[in-house]
Amino acid sequence: MLGPLDYFLWFLTTLLQAAAVVCALRAKCFLKFFALNFYLVAACVVTVGRYLVFRQHGATSFEYTLFYYYSDALLTICLYFALMSLFLHVFGEMGVSRPIKLGAGFVLALTAIVSFSIVHGSQHRLLTKFAYELSQVLYFVGAVLTYLLWGAVLKLKKTQTRVIQIVLSLGVYFSAFAASFALGTRFPNTDFWKVLCYIAALWLPIAWGYAFLKFPATAQLAPAQIASGAK
Repeated sequence: MLGPLDYFLWFLTTLLQAAAVVCALRAKCFLKFFALNFYLVAACVVTVGRYLVFRQHGATSFEYTLFYYYSDALLTICLYFALMSLFLHVFGEMGVSRPIKLGAGFVLALTAIVSFSIVHGSQHRLLTKFAYELSQVLYFVGAVLTYLLWGAVLKLKKTQTRVIQIVLSLGVYFSAFAASFALGTRFPNTDFWKVLCYIAALWLPIAWGYAFLKFPATAQLAPAQIASGAK
C-alpha cells in the first residue's frame, strides 16, 4: 500500500524531470542533448501513465505490474541510448565515433538476447519476468559502460564541463539502480533498495538540470583535475 511519502516522491520526481527539460530549453541545449531530454520527457509520460494505471487497477494488480516493468525496461533502453549519445560526443572528439554506433547496437541486442535466454524456461508471467530481467541487465551494463566512458573522458585534455557533470551523474544513477536490483534479490523483505531507487530517481534530473543551467556551452574543464582531486 502506498503512503503519503510515496505519492509525494512520485510527484516530486515527475516535477524534477520536467524542470530539467525546462532548464535545457532555457540554456538552449535541448537539441544538443536531445537523447537525454527525450529520456526525461519519456520518464514524465511514463510516470503519469503509471499513476493512471495504478488508480484504475491498484498497485498489486497484474496490469500495473506489467505496465511498471515494461515501462521501466523501455525507459532504461532510452537512457542507454542517451549514454550512447555521450559516447558519440566524447569519441567524436577522438575520431572513433562510427565504431561506437555499431558497438552500441550490438551490446543492446546482446543484452536483450541474454535476458530472454535467462527467462526462456519460465512459463509463469514470462512477460513481466523478462521485462524485470532486461532492466536488471541493462542497468548493470549501463554502469559498466559509464565507467568506460569516464575512462575515455579522462584521456581528453579538456572537454565540456556539462558533459563531465552528466557522465558522473549517470555513473551514480546506474550504480545505484544496479545495487538496488542486487539488494532486492538478496534481501526481498527490506525496503532499503526501494529508498535507493527513489534517491537515484531524484538525483538524476537535479544533476542534469544543474549541468544545463550552471555551466555554459563554452565552459571546459580538464577531467584529469577531477581525478587528481579525488585522490
